[in-house]
Amino acid sequence: MMDVDPIDSEIANQYSTQQPRRRLARPVDDAHPFDLDAYIASYTGRTAVDRLLTIIASCPAIAPQALKLAFSHLYHLRDPSLVQAALTAYANAAALPEGQGLPPANDVVVVDTAWIEEVTKRNVAERTKLEVELKTYTNNMIKESIRMAHRDLGEYYRATGDFASALKHFTKLREFCSTGQHVLDMCLSVLELVIEQRNYTHISSYIYKADGALESAAAAAAANTEGGATALPASKKASPEREAGSPSQLGDWVGKLVAPGDIAIYGTLCALASLSRSAIKSQLLQNAIFSAYIEQEPYIRDLIRAYMSSDFKTTLEILSRYSTRHYIDIHLSVHVNDVTQQLRQKAVVLYFQPFETIRLDRMALAFGWSIEEVEREVVTLIQSGQIQGRVDSQNKILKAKKTDHRAELFENAMKTASDIQSTNRKLLLRMRLQQADLMVRSPKSRRDQNQNLIESPMVMGDLS
Repeated sequence: MMDVDPIDSEIANQYSTQQPRRRLARPVDDAHPFDLDAYIASYTGRTAVDRLLTIIASCPAIAPQALKLAFSHLYHLRDPSLVQAALTAYANAAALPEGQGLPPANDVVVVDTAWIEEVTKRNVAERTKLEVELKTYTNNMIKESIRMAHRDLGEYYRATGDFASALKHFTKLREFCSTGQHVLDMCLSVLELVIEQRNYTHISSYIYKADGALESAAAAAAANTEGGATALPASKKASPEREAGSPSQLGDWVGKLVAPGDIAIYGTLCALASLSRSAIKSQLLQNAIFSAYIEQEPYIRDLIRAYMSSDFKTTLEILSRYSTRHYIDIHLSVHVNDVTQQLRQKAVVLYFQPFETIRLDRMALAFGWSIEEVEREVVTLIQSGQIQGRVDSQNKILKAKKTDHRAELFENAMKTASDIQSTNRKLLLRMRLQQADLMVRSPKSRRDQNQNLIESPMVMGDLS
């Protein structure tokens, strides 16, 4: 059994105490298009409801439509608390200045109180049944049955919205895992839960442990399979889509946690903000696996092409046009501002690299900004050390600092020569001190003691 560290109870408590942050209203219009039906069709279950609740609170223009879709999805779940969460999100949207004209929630949807009562009773009955089963298995000391009981309780609490209890039972599974497959299932359950709740602290740890469990499970399967030498080629023939990098490689996580288009958006924005152009070309454009995800969001390929061709004005226009799509994403929204700012700064640095002198009005034309905005960006980059230059504010000119490579070479040579001269002087001084017998020696008693310590192992070696 593999050791898997449980998530701290303090972090588990965050699930029951998370409060929605106040969001700014995001526009949905011709300049910021967003197809709600096509977007939400990529998700299922609780993820679809969570994303719809975010859209209700963030986009008053489509809040009524999102509220209807949210109710149509949540009636297929087992968490009655989502009804109140949806109504609260709609009330928050109506309280925004952009949502003053929204119709009352009662005119948009009808709350099915009978469904709420029925689901609540069914949940209570199932919880009682599962708890009795766990207690019985614990008393009988049936290890495998105890593991399955904790798993079932974890799935139950996750479905009913009690995420702290779900996390408690999922992490409890580690005590009763007897195979690598059991550990893998436990790690995947925890990963699904923390991704669903946007708690990313322990994701890398459980991914590492899931990889280890997967290797051990595969090794055990190969050892127990007769003719194990032919198992690997057979598995390769059975999964050509996996080798081709199809989005179906995500398995049942597609729609349940994330959509293939989300992978394209996350990867592309992070790559443009942090990677070099050669890395973007090799890891995005020439990557067959990632290209399959890019096809899910056509504007992403246009964004990459504009950036690679140094058409930064088009790049920023695409980012602005689809900003609503980015801001309503439950995982990306908190990072959009930082990623966009890094991309803007990187674009300015790349644009200025070939020049020694350039007018700010030319840069403003290339980026679609005002001269004042360009000057602020350039000054910020100079202060952070990303651009080596200075701004002539009177003439609105950016000048690169000229580096005299010849003088720099001579300076390095003189420094190296000075270091060598100093080292040689110290060596000559030591040699002259030795010749004049001016070396400070240790006392005779200490020399004898050191000599005895050196000779004692030799004596012991002779005796042996």
